[in-house]
Amino acid sequence: MEAYLDNSATTRCSACAKDLMVRILTEDYGNPSSLHNKGKEAEDYIRTAREQIARTLKIDGRELVFTSGGTESNNMALIGGTLANRRNGRHIITTGIEHASVLAPLDYLKELGYEITYLSVDENGQISLDELREAVREDTVLVSIMMVNNEIGALEPVEAAAKLIKEKNPGTLFHVDAIQAYGKFRIYPKKWGIDLMSVSGHKIHAPKGTGFLYIADKVKVKPVIYGGGQQKGLRSGTENVPGVAALGAAAEEAYEDFESKTERLYALRERLIRGVTEIGGVTVNGRTDRDCAPHIVNISIRDVRSEVMLHSLEEYGIYVSAGSACSSNKPAPSRTLQEIGLPKSAVASAIRISFCAETTEEEVDYAVEKMKEIIPFRRKFVRK
Repeated sequence: MEAYLDNSATTRCSACAKDLMVRILTEDYGNPSSLHNKGKEAEDYIRTAREQIARTLKIDGRELVFTSGGTESNNMALIGGTLANRRNGRHIITTGIEHASVLAPLDYLKELGYEITYLSVDENGQISLDELREAVREDTVLVSIMMVNNEIGALEPVEAAAKLIKEKNPGTLFHVDAIQAYGKFRIYPKKWGIDLMSVSGHKIHAPKGTGFLYIADKVKVKPVIYGGGQQKGLRSGTENVPGVAALGAAAEEAYEDFESKTERLYALRERLIRGVTEIGGVTVNGRTDRDCAPHIVNISIRDVRSEVMLHSLEEYGIYVSAGSACSSNKPAPSRTLQEIGLPKSAVASAIRISFCAETTEEEVDYAVEKMKEIIPFRRKFVRK
């Protein structure tokens, strides 16, 4: 049996998205900038995708810029948003548990002379709104807070944060990394007061290399890619029509039968937590109730290192991750787990298990069964 439980790293492309992509690659392959019918066909696919995604967010499709994924969307929002609004100040606020695609652009902006304030989080990975309120200043140009943490599934109060930020400084831009949240929560950026929001396609069963950035109407963003002026000059380059169309189809699918999908994910999460916590020395990092993402569980296994557990499970066809997949090529202690106050031993023994709508109870039970066999066996080889 195989159990793919690493859906926060990537998901399998849905059949609908895949079939649409193949058709455009092989039949309707025009360039949307071309003036003939093949070009118009391509342009129509992009317009349809805009409409599909806009419906899920209750926004205007013209407020979307299609990108190559979450990293580009975050870079465009942070660098482009900050530089376009530099007159508003040189102070930026974020959290200590952001993804590398947020923290690295902020390091770059720091080199340009911007001051960065990092908000702390509690033991569940959640920020304090009081601390945020104190941090916002007259010269705060941008605040960036992820909606769902990619390692422990912590859910941040982004709607309340947006209201607070705008009340204290209406000129401050609010960016939300919704890469792990989109498709798992209903999100209404315009209603909530979010100015910029990043999404990645391959987390919601669209192909890799797809994503979008929501830019609220009248929000200024400086391009980070220059060229032919596509997408209103915000993101030059021939549009990835097959990927964009597939992303639109996957987004529409993600919000079909949404409530029952979400309930099922929470039920799977609770099933896994019940099973693994029966094993001595296994603890859940973050919340165990429903005030969190429905698809992510992070656990620490006493006396068994993350990599050992990962490869032991892999031998049985069970796939999980040790930390964020995006930084797996440069192994380092998890910043998120350190920020929530875990000791080094718990950080070194943490694994992330993540689900999608296709995950079955049988897969979860199989993973728990094998962990109950593997963990006691591996502990026999630990030096006392």
